[in-house]
Parts: sequence; C-alpha cells; structure tokens
Amino acid sequence: MQAHIKLGRIFGIQIGLHFSWILIALLITLSLAAQFSAVNPDWGTGVIWATAIVTGMLFFTAIILHELSHALVARLRGLPVKSITLFALGGVALIEKESADAATEFWVGIAGPIMSVVIGFLCLLSAALLGWSPESQMLAPQTPVVAALVWLGYINIALAVFNMLPGFPLDGGRILRAVIWWITGDVNRSTRIAARVGQFVATFFIVWGVFQFFFGAGFSGLWIAFIGWFLLNAAGASHAQVEITQALKGLRVGDVMRHDFETLDGRTDLQTFVNENLLKTGSRCYFVVEDNRLAGLITPHEVKEVPRNLWAFKRVEDVMLPLETLKTITPDTPVTEALETLTGSDVNQLPVVVNGQIAGVISRNHILEVLKTRSELAI
Repeated sequence: MQAHIKLGRIFGIQIGLHFSWILIALLITLSLAAQFSAVNPDWGTGVIWATAIVTGMLFFTAIILHELSHALVARLRGLPVKSITLFALGGVALIEKESADAATEFWVGIAGPIMSVVIGFLCLLSAALLGWSPESQMLAPQTPVVAALVWLGYINIALAVFNMLPGFPLDGGRILRAVIWWITGDVNRSTRIAARVGQFVATFFIVWGVFQFFFGAGFSGLWIAFIGWFLLNAAGASHAQVEITQALKGLRVGDVMRHDFETLDGRTDLQTFVNENLLKTGSRCYFVVEDNRLAGLITPHEVKEVPRNLWAFKRVEDVMLPLETLKTITPDTPVTEALETLTGSDVNQLPVVVNGQIAGVISRNHILEVLKTRSELAI
C-alpha cells in the first residue's frame, strides 16, 4: 500500500499515511467525542473534544508500535522492511521478502498482537494506578486521562484478539500458515490453506455485516462488511501469489531475461535524447553505459524533472539514476525473487548485471508474458 503523506522515519523505516486514514481518523474522533460526551457530559465541550483527539492520536501511535514490532522482528530474522503505512483498516508493514522458514513467519506474525496486548495491559494498569476501578467505573471513568487510558487499554486488547483471527493476511492467518508450514514442510500448501481459511472468515464478515445492517446495526454493520470485503480481496491476492510462485518455480532470471535493451551514452544532451530516442522509438527506459559498463538508468520521469529550457544544456549523466541507487540482479537470481524486488522497490524493470556489465533486463510485463505462456500451455 502506497503512502500519500510521509511522516518521517523510525529505526530507518519510513512511516506514512494513506489518504483513507484521514477518513477513519475523523470517524474515530467523532465516535470518541460522542462516547465521552454521553458518559461524562459535565466535562465541557472543549475537554471532551481535546480528550477525543488526543486519544485518537495515541491509538494510531499504538498501531504504529504494533506494525513496528512486526518490522523489527522481521529485520532481526533477516527480512528487509521498507515502510509502514497507516490506512483505513489499521496499518501495514511492507516486508520486501517472504519468510525463509516457518519459525520466521510465526515470530513476525505474533509480534504485533503481543505488542498490542502489552500496550493494552499497560494502559489499564496505568488507569488503575490513577484510581480507576473496573467494578465501579467500568463505563464512566471520572477523569479525561483515565477515560483515555481505559479506552486505549480495551481497544488494543480487542485489536490483538481481532488480528489473531485465522484469516490470512491477518496476523492470525500468518501464524496459521506458519504452523501448517512447520507441520507439512510445504510453504505453498500452507499459504493455500491459510488463504482459503481467510476467504471463509472474510465471507462470514461480509454476510454478518450485511445481516447486522438490515437488522438495525446501521453503519457498524456496513463497516464489518467492508472489513470482510478487504480481507476477501487480500486473501485472494495471497492465493494468486502462491500460484504465481508455483508457476515460476525453478526459473532463473538468465532463462527469461531480454537481451534487446536500449543503451545510451551518458554524454548525450537531454534535448537530443528526447528527440532522437524517446519520441522516435517509444522506449521509456534506457541504460546509460560508460566504457561498456553500466553507469545508470534514465526514463522520462528524470527528464521531466528538468525545465525544458535547460534540456539542451544538461547531459543524460547529469540527471540519470546512478548505478549505486539502482536495484540490480544477476542471471542466477530466481525469477520469483526478481518479482519480489520489482514489487518491493516499486520499479518496472531491473538491469541484469555481470561483473559491472549489463547482460540483460527483466521487467514486470516480461514476467507476466512468461506466466501467460506457461498458463496457456499448462506448464
């Protein structure tokens, strides 16, 4: 999931917001304000709204901590983590590689719920130390601070319980996948089973949500159905990914890479590059070579960053993406790993490099063509 608003980095991991987060943040704040107003009307409008806003922000901080726990455990197990994005249904940590073993999948999956439970109990303990009693003040804590802590305590524990549902790609689904993987030793079979369970759970959410809506639950019923719809799509995508991995099994980049790539001298000025290459050939990606060695890559995106009146004075090597910033692979790299790199880096093509020299190129479209052909021939 792509972040539209970048907030900064924590432990080198980019934290961002998807636009859908703004909607759910508004709804949660409105809901909290209504709840605090109903149980403590004597607080006054300003205190009620301030408490609702602060509580909502702390809740999203807890979600970031939940996702950070996934990310940090993944890093400890050797998996690169690119970013964390908050969106309408919570948060997602973009882990760029699949787990190498069942144990890694298990610990990465369970880290988030453990963090949410710890946060929940710490909030309830803090509320108790401030005088809150679950017997006498269960629904109406006396002070804004205690009310916020109690709500955060219960909601984080509820978040942990929800995430432990065995519906892939929820954390519980990942844990289920890890257990089946450990028992069977087959990652693809475990993913298929976890994805099917996830589709069943998602379908139940949709049916239950629609039922609740028509029998008086209103918006909350639609929200449950929406969560089910999201989970159904995510489980379906996970199942499709397994089929793709199976279809590409055994293939190396060198088996399928293209050799007909476009190269360019870095000393070419941008105006000539546009007129003689981009506009005439239609090719959008050029590899810049110097002394027969790969130096970088240039696409229309880099050209557009330069004012048009400077094109005649700027050279390709001035604006290209230099080699050290590029993701590169070797001919021996599995195609499945190349696809992970393409997706995780959000690029359309990767140069295949041997001893500093470009040997070929592989792209998302090329891999899709290979999949289509193998599917048609039932291979």
